[in-house]
Amino acid sequence: MSTFQHIKRAGKAQFKDRYTTKAAELLTPWEEGKKGDIAIIGAPLSKPSISHSGASFAPDAIRRCLNSFTTYNIERGTDLHDNQKTIIDFGDITMHPTSIEESHQRIYESTKAVAETNASTFNIILGGDHSITTSTVKAIKETKGTVGIIQFDAHHDLRNTEDGGPTNGTPFRRLIEEGHIKGEHLIQIGIRNYANAKAYHDYAIEHGVTVYTMKDVRQQNITKLIQESLIQLQDKVDTIYLSVDMDVLDQAYAPGCPAIGPGGMHPDTLTDAIQTALQHPKVNTMDIVEIDPTLDIRDMTSRVASLLILNTLIQ
Repeated sequence: MSTFQHIKRAGKAQFKDRYTTKAAELLTPWEEGKKGDIAIIGAPLSKPSISHSGASFAPDAIRRCLNSFTTYNIERGTDLHDNQKTIIDFGDITMHPTSIEESHQRIYESTKAVAETNASTFNIILGGDHSITTSTVKAIKETKGTVGIIQFDAHHDLRNTEDGGPTNGTPFRRLIEEGHIKGEHLIQIGIRNYANAKAYHDYAIEHGVTVYTMKDVRQQNITKLIQESLIQLQDKVDTIYLSVDMDVLDQAYAPGCPAIGPGGMHPDTLTDAIQTALQHPKVNTMDIVEIDPTLDIRDMTSRVASLLILNTLIQ
């Protein structure tokens, strides 16, 4: 018996149960020609945030939290590992150290390159703050055609750009004003009281944006609401993009969001909404944004994000 049998590479000396597979083991680095069930890429940018944010650390935290889950779904009686499900990981985009505009350009170019590989029929971009969405939607438009967006968010993110430039509060206004989407192709779900200015709600209505508040979410069946949103978009666009700002969740479940607040969604509601949307063939891309792991408590918010990723694999 080897004297060194119990010594492993640094960081790899963890307990291993022979019958248990961790979800992180589904991650496979991308190589030319490799295909997977979903693909992920990190966009670790938080400098444009209008509040303190360490969202640049989120892609790594979300990947790490995949180790908090096994691959077995007890309710379905299925195992993602046994079913040979894979997550193609393209890694993270290198941000420019000082230029926000250059970082946004890199996100656009990289997202477009990932989409053009056709490594997966479903791509997930891990932010980063919400400013990344202007770049990613622009890239998806150029690869897949007209884009419709279902945005899960406490905020409109339709702020003017004159006061602060391309911040995390402006992505959807920029998309509309730069002609990348039509306002009528944007559906916002989970918008909260006392979290937005009247001017931005007025802007949404004037530009044909569909707005569902948290009151709407509480009073309507979320599955029905999403199905109606998909029907509203499906004949008008070529592809449907899900933008998931984690501050749509109540602060009790998402303490790692810079803009936490009471009165938000339960994680199960968000999960049901995304699961419903994923059943539609035009839903091909999702981003997950606005997690600051430096503010989180025991990775609570990052764990919800990791679970959202796992649930995309059961479709």
